[in-house]
Amino acid sequence: MTAQTQEPRTSRRRAPIALTIGVLAVLVIAFFVFIGLYADVLWYDQLGFLEVLTTQWVARTVLFLIGFVAMALPVWASIQIAYRTRPVYAKLNSQLDRYQEVFEPLRRLAMYGIPVVLGIFAGVSTSSRWDLTLTWLNRTPFGSTDPQFGFDLGFYVFELPFYRSIIGFASAVVLLSLLLVAATNYLYGAIRVSGREVVISKSARVQIAITAGLYLLLQGVSIWFDQYATVTESGSLITGAAYTDVNAVIPGRQILAVAAIGVAVLFVVTAIIGRWRLPLVGVALLVVSSLLIGTLYPWVIQRFQVDPSPRTLEAPYIQRNIDLTRDAYGVADIEEIPFEAKTDAEPGALRSDAETTANIRLMDPLVISPAFQQLEQFRQYYQFPEALDVDRYQIDGKTQDTVVAVRDLKLSGLGDAETWYNSHIVYTHGYGLVAAAGNQRSAGGQPVFVQSGIPSTGDLGEFEPRVYFGENSPDYSIVGAPEDTKPVELDYPAGGDNDEQTQTTFEGDGGPKLDNVFTKLAYALKFQSEQIFLSDAVNTTSQILYDRDPIERVRKVAPYLTPDSDAYPSVVDGKLVWIVDAYTLTDQYPYSNKVSMSEAIADSESLPQTLPFDEVNYIRNSVKATVDAYDGSVTLYAWDAEDPILKTWQKVFPSTIEPMSKMSGDLLSHVRYPADMFKMQRAVLGRYHVTDASAFYSREDAWTTPKEPTQAANTTLLQPPYYLTMQMPGQEVPSYSLYSTFIPEASGDQSRNVLRGYLAVDADAGSTDGERAEGYGKLRLLTLPEDDNVPGPGQVQATFNSDPTVSQSLNLLKQGQSDVINGNLLTVPVGGGLLYVQPVYVKSTGNTSYPLLQKVLVAFGDQIAFQDTLDLALDVLFGGDSGADAGDQAVDPGATPETPAEGEGEGDGATDGSTGGEAPSEEMQQLLREASGFLKAKQAALADGDWAAYGAADAQLAETIAKMLALTNGE
Repeated sequence: MTAQTQEPRTSRRRAPIALTIGVLAVLVIAFFVFIGLYADVLWYDQLGFLEVLTTQWVARTVLFLIGFVAMALPVWASIQIAYRTRPVYAKLNSQLDRYQEVFEPLRRLAMYGIPVVLGIFAGVSTSSRWDLTLTWLNRTPFGSTDPQFGFDLGFYVFELPFYRSIIGFASAVVLLSLLLVAATNYLYGAIRVSGREVVISKSARVQIAITAGLYLLLQGVSIWFDQYATVTESGSLITGAAYTDVNAVIPGRQILAVAAIGVAVLFVVTAIIGRWRLPLVGVALLVVSSLLIGTLYPWVIQRFQVDPSPRTLEAPYIQRNIDLTRDAYGVADIEEIPFEAKTDAEPGALRSDAETTANIRLMDPLVISPAFQQLEQFRQYYQFPEALDVDRYQIDGKTQDTVVAVRDLKLSGLGDAETWYNSHIVYTHGYGLVAAAGNQRSAGGQPVFVQSGIPSTGDLGEFEPRVYFGENSPDYSIVGAPEDTKPVELDYPAGGDNDEQTQTTFEGDGGPKLDNVFTKLAYALKFQSEQIFLSDAVNTTSQILYDRDPIERVRKVAPYLTPDSDAYPSVVDGKLVWIVDAYTLTDQYPYSNKVSMSEAIADSESLPQTLPFDEVNYIRNSVKATVDAYDGSVTLYAWDAEDPILKTWQKVFPSTIEPMSKMSGDLLSHVRYPADMFKMQRAVLGRYHVTDASAFYSREDAWTTPKEPTQAANTTLLQPPYYLTMQMPGQEVPSYSLYSTFIPEASGDQSRNVLRGYLAVDADAGSTDGERAEGYGKLRLLTLPEDDNVPGPGQVQATFNSDPTVSQSLNLLKQGQSDVINGNLLTVPVGGGLLYVQPVYVKSTGNTSYPLLQKVLVAFGDQIAFQDTLDLALDVLFGGDSGADAGDQAVDPGATPETPAEGEGEGDGATDGSTGGEAPSEEMQQLLREASGFLKAKQAALADGDWAAYGAADAQLAETIAKMLALTNGE
């Protein structure tokens, strides 16, 4: 047998082997895909959100099929028509003959394979737009119209993007068909090039002309829709159609659209009469027209008409931009309050703001995490986050602002004991919520805990303390066991010096059940761990908990929402839950300025992050979500039920969102105004607090958020907003609020760190079942006069850092290898002005040390004070008697704010030892006069640069205040 006969046989034997390997590879890939889909079904079904998954699957599948057919069928038909109408006796040159010889064996594969491959790509692309399609099908009108075309705003949010995507897809189909038709006709001789002459057969001419005409028709429709997009496009001045757009770009696009349709008609005429000159001339004229009408004419209008008089001509369009931007970001109803801030610290100035003063938070959630870790961690396998959260609770009938954190697991703390069994079977959950009073400290400067310990005890009542779902939970845990089985999950350490532990068994419904062999196998493959399949700890009652981060859970069950960057824990109705704010966003709101969300929410608390939807120009806090820390159940509440985008998605997923009326009063008492939305609003209000178009154009009163004052001078991090209980001008009583400040917008050395605005929002949602407090979400903006140079945060921080007395005290604190940490610099509107408060912590350099609150810096106007407590500092600042009780006298570490330590009075705002309504005694009045004199002498010495006199006056002032305190306490 010859080698030539053996080779075909060998090839024939290899073919089935290759085919078998290929089939097996496809089956393996399909199996792993199925495993992933199966796990998703179990996860969503257990949570009760299977509808979200199946709706996406159905939409994606239908759109894939539509995209596949819409691409593959026209392309296949075009190739088939071109091939079947080819000339039978065409004279081909030798090169084309060789091409045909190579191509002919592959012709059938190519004629079907090319449409199929293009169809698959088109189907995948189309299926990815499932959200756009579903919102178009379920669109909800906004009820307002745009000022340029008069369409409902929902046309731009839901319809225009859909129509433009359809036109873009159709254009791609026709263009690919045109190219393949031309290639097929050329290959088979229907198009021949002879010297300078191009010969086209009749059948090829008809097909090419009609296809080209269809493409030009689609371009005309596309250009027509492009005119509507001008109201959502960002220009050099504003977002939206400005003067040049309205008077040149829009009319130009209308003309070009009609011209493109006219050229399309000429191609149809060519298909009939066979003359190519008319459509080719039409195409050339269309190109020239697009340059003249679409580019040159707008440039001429802008250069010679608008640029000489922009303030006048652009004013109406700037006003549109101002009005619709304020609407889109929810700041149209902001209350602007002119504020003549006092800068003189007069005695008794805080008497009317006693409640606000008593709630000034001294515990900085970004600083005291090490204190939580050292005092409340207990075991190396627990941890607290670096940035704590703030909340408030009703304790003994009074609202107490708190700093809170969950004691979560830290598996890396197990060291050598971090085995698979321990990591996924034994150590399954964190334990307890730890809460410290925001305005209290112990005698040593430690936090005063209102909820702490293991087991958890305190003033927050009875609640389920186990945290199976948290921000730092393990990637997965396997929990649950039969009733008669001995518990193996670590619940919490028993305490003491021994290693005793308390075990528990998860009794909730928190994850898919591993109740059969196939499910075990599926999750063993998903998490690439054979132990899930082999371990005897996995039984028919076991559940697997995964995707445990509360923000991630909300994102998965509501893919149309953008969660806030911070989830915070609260004790609600006897449960520990995570509260997550979520937003509906769009970048298609007409005339609204576009803002980078990642940049707007980045500050010293939240570093820049990558967001799937970044450039936006509309935001609503449409949903409040809760995630149960024990069983992971997710509940979505429609917080802004009037939002058209949320209404649209409720039509898509009708059973996934609960009405706000189902929110309990206890839950509402912990709901707050979301920080990320507030940051977006302050980013917009930096410019859009100006409502006059002429002033807006000149940017004569543009503001910006101050840089973080406690960071280095060259920092780019912004100062974050802060939650405080305070009373703004216009409010009758203090409320839980979120605030930020503004300074003039400038750059480099020209920046002036003086206050120009103070923005606050009422963040208290009330405590009545199903009813939101009337004032919730009310924005108030204090505007300071141009000639009123109230120092901004950076200027105040610089004053603190450069003050010689403060520096001397800080140097003393730094002795013994200790670090001094400046806490958050708070700005509080009290006493008719703006009070700055900054806690100062001292931390030794040892590995087990943590920051201790030792001093408090305060400033009012250009006057500062630096004392051991806020009470003392305010009294010093306000001439010996601030008129209010800050309530931060050092207390017993075991005492709560409601159980004052020995020698600590309840306080009612009076600081003279008498009852609130009685006049100070004669001795107290004499001490007040002396304190006022020493304060003036101190200020005069500071102005003269006489540091010796300054120190003497400061010492005399401190001695006088000590006498006043002794007299007040009856010592």
